[in-house]
Amino acid sequence: MNEQKTEVGSVMTYYSNIGVAALELTGNIKVGGTIIIRGNTTDVEHVIESMEIDRQPIQEAKSGDQIGIKVATKIRKGDHVYKK
Repeated sequence: MNEQKTEVGSVMTYYSNIGVAALELTGNIKVGGTIIIRGNTTDVEHVIESMEIDRQPIQEAKSGDQIGIKVATKIRKGDHVYKK
């Protein structure tokens, strides 16, 4: 059975030295929510513990926002982000 997922954005860049991904959103996400990041070589489920816009912590982000989130695994530019 295929679970229903909604695409909420894509990865603009990944900073491996600090483990942060910059995402461009096409949907809404919140701290505490679970996202799935998928690409050619990426398949990661991630609980959002914190996110920022312009280095300011936020609890919620909406379509059109460009945000940074901490991720534990390497992801790649162009990977798709889904809300679980």
